[in-house]
This record gives sequence, C-alpha cells and structure tokens, in this order.
Amino acid sequence: MSRAAARLLVVVLGALAGLLLAGPAQAHVGGGAAGSDFDARVLAVDPALRGVAVRVLSFGDEFEVVNPTATEVEVPGYSDEPYLRIGPDGVWRNANSPATYINLDRFGRTTLPPHADPDAEPDWVRVSTEPGYVWHDHRTHWMSEGVLPPAVAADPTREHLVSAWVVPLAHGGTEVQVRGELTWRPPPPAWGVWPVYVVLALAPVAASLVASGPRLLGALLLVGGGAAVYHAATTPEPAASVSLHAAALVSALLPGLVALAVAVAGLVAAVRGRGGLTALLGVVLGWLLLVQGLPDVDVLWTANVLAEGPVLLTRAAVAVLVALGAGCVVGGLVATRRFRERPDRPADEFLLRRWDSPAGPGATPSRR
Repeated sequence: MSRAAARLLVVVLGALAGLLLAGPAQAHVGGGAAGSDFDARVLAVDPALRGVAVRVLSFGDEFEVVNPTATEVEVPGYSDEPYLRIGPDGVWRNANSPATYINLDRFGRTTLPPHADPDAEPDWVRVSTEPGYVWHDHRTHWMSEGVLPPAVAADPTREHLVSAWVVPLAHGGTEVQVRGELTWRPPPPAWGVWPVYVVLALAPVAASLVASGPRLLGALLLVGGGAAVYHAATTPEPAASVSLHAAALVSALLPGLVALAVAVAGLVAAVRGRGGLTALLGVVLGWLLLVQGLPDVDVLWTANVLAEGPVLLTRAAVAVLVALGAGCVVGGLVATRRFRERPDRPADEFLLRRWDSPAGPGATPSRR
C-alpha cells in the first residue's frame, strides 16, 4: 500500500468512527448509563397477564409495558387517576394527569401545568401507534440524586434491599399488581482492577518501543478487535417499544465488525512485515475501540452492567476497548516512526543511493 493510500485509509476509517459514535451509546436499553450500583427487577405479575410483557429497564430507571393483545392495559397515575392506555390501537396518555409531566424527568423535576389535576376529566392524547410504551416510573428507582439510601450510607460494603415496589395495572377490568424490588450492591474495589487497566494501556506502547518487529503489535490489535465484537454481540436489545428496532441492533453490531476487520488487516500487515501499515491501522483501531468503549466506561467502576453475559467478561471487554484502545493510538503513533518501511528491493535501494549521491540525482553512485 502506498503512503497516500494509507493516509486516505486512516482518514476514511476515522470519519467512519465518528459517524458510529452514537451507535454504541444508544444501543443499550433506554440509551442511558451502561453501569449502576442500583438494580431493579420484576418479581411477580399477579395475576399473570397472558401475552403482555412487563419489565424494568436501565436498572429500574424505566418501566416498559408491551401489550399486543386485543384488550387494553390501563396504567393509573400516582393519585390513582387515569394515566395511560396501551393496546392494539397504540398508546394514549392523559394530558390532565400529573404523572404525564412528573414521569418525563428521571427525578421528577418538572413544573406541573395548571390543567394537570388528578380530578380533571381525562384528555386522551395518542403518543404512539405501537402497542408498547416506556416511561420513568418513580416507584421502581431511587429518587434522591447524589444521595445514597440510609442503609447503604451506613454500610456501603454489602448488598442492601432498598425498597420493595408495586406498580398497579388493569387489564380488561382486572386489577393487576407488578411487584418487584430495588437493590444496591457495592462496586468492585479500585485497587484490584486499575492495575490491569494500566497494563492494557501500556502494552501497545511497549510493543512499539521494545519489539523487534510489528507482529506483537498486530497480535494486540486482534485482541482489541475480538473485544469489540464481544462487546457488540452482548449489548442488550433496545426496548421493544423503540421504533426502528432492527436498525438499533445493526448500529450496535456494525462498529464491532468494522473494528475486527481493521484488526485482522493490521495482523496480516504485521505478519507480512509491513510495520508502517500495521502502525497506521493501530491508530485507526485505537480510535474505533475508544468510540465504542467510552460511552460504556461507567461499567468499570459499578457493580451492575447492562449486558447479555457475565458481568466480569463485560467489564473486561470495556477495559480492553478503553485502555487498549488508548494504548493503540499512542503505540501506533510511536510505531509509525520506529517501523517505518524501508525499500526491500535492490532496485529501490540503488535508486535511493543514486538520488542521495553527492554528485547529484543524475550521477551514478561510486562502487566501494
């Protein structure tokens, strides 16, 4: 590959990385934080609702009901006023319900309009044509921003049950209770994991400074590409009520596949002794890894993560994306000078000697 083509490759892939920046950040359920010390789960739906899916998302920050059945699910507000109707003709929300405005913000920080009155006649407004809806239900998560629950503050070294919650529903005139719990778990100790992150960050730099060739750097690129694919494959699906559901899944998988392709190309270049190209692809891959890892960096210091797999593997994958990604950028820049490709054909060497001859570009070098 010529130097101009290599530079063009870096520019194109760098621009692609920028375009993919929003993909991983929005692919998680709810599009919010990827890690938290809080977690909420549904324990029971009583009585059971056949065909209706109910779940909490984003560690309890959001509540989802999907009702493809022919019977509407009704959701009351906090004063037992009509709030939502979810059914085959979409979602209808009562504009006069205080819950309509309180639930728009994660912590309920909103000013109610004058017409928001639980005793007012419902004013139904259609907010979706899909039979599912997601909202901030403040019964399922901790409401005090920046303040730990009293039991947690008293002993943050062990797991705590923060609250047992109930969200009422009605399905075809039948009263339903969705019962669950909100828990808190201590985060992983920093002293046990941060040294690993430092090693990951320094590994590509050391490979570029110490190794005699680019093969070790190429092997590290493959590690980064593998972590990117695993991270993309274990990203949870977005809420079922999200429009363009398939597009959201593709946007989550595409960055990992691009990163893997760049990593494989870097390894092939390293095996063939193309140190300069390996270094350039290392810079590109490092940027791609950072693009995917930084939106989820909070999983490194939180107890719970959003992932379809073991917490430890998810945390390890993000550590590789962030720490090894930063190291690949720096190490790749170092390697572009250290592994600068030199002519390997006698004809090329002869032409260079001729150009650098003291007698001028047109002179024939003397034989010694």
